[in-house]
Amino acid sequence: MKESSRKQGAASPCAACKLLRRRCAQDCVFSPYFPADEPQKFANVHRVFGASNVNKMLQELPIHQRGDAVSSMVYEANARVRDPVYGCVGAISSLQQQIDVLQAQLALAQAEVVHLRVRHSTNFQGHGLCPDSPSSSGSPSSKQVSPQDNKGMFSHMDMVDEASLGESMWSC
Repeated sequence: MKESSRKQGAASPCAACKLLRRRCAQDCVFSPYFPADEPQKFANVHRVFGASNVNKMLQELPIHQRGDAVSSMVYEANARVRDPVYGCVGAISSLQQQIDVLQAQLALAQAEVVHLRVRHSTNFQGHGLCPDSPSSSGSPSSKQVSPQDNKGMFSHMDMVDEASLGESMWSC
């Protein structure tokens, strides 16, 4: 890793030490998490949390948890830079609103599928047609019901149990 080259003094300091303009020691708590080639990563964390606070947090954590802590701090810091008031809460809220809109769209699409299945089933049953029946001519246009006949038939339906509909749909 980079630590072996830093022991010889040839490597550049980590992004934290570079920004703080200090010598990067071999046991630098920042170097494993803020490499020299990612200076903006530490700059945002330093701007939001402060180097001293980040140092204290990392020192208090077991080594195996530090990477996750740094990832969380980087995410929050980047969110705070983009949205200083709400930070990652603003991003989470925006995503939640998108989920709500998509769930509503999905529910409408599922209701439309159910409505079309019921309508399709009613058209077959109302005219003695069944997809497996020999009396079906194979030409659905010859015995179709006009759209006016079914107008408003299912407008009162909010939701239909799709499982029970699937069982009774083809039972002619």
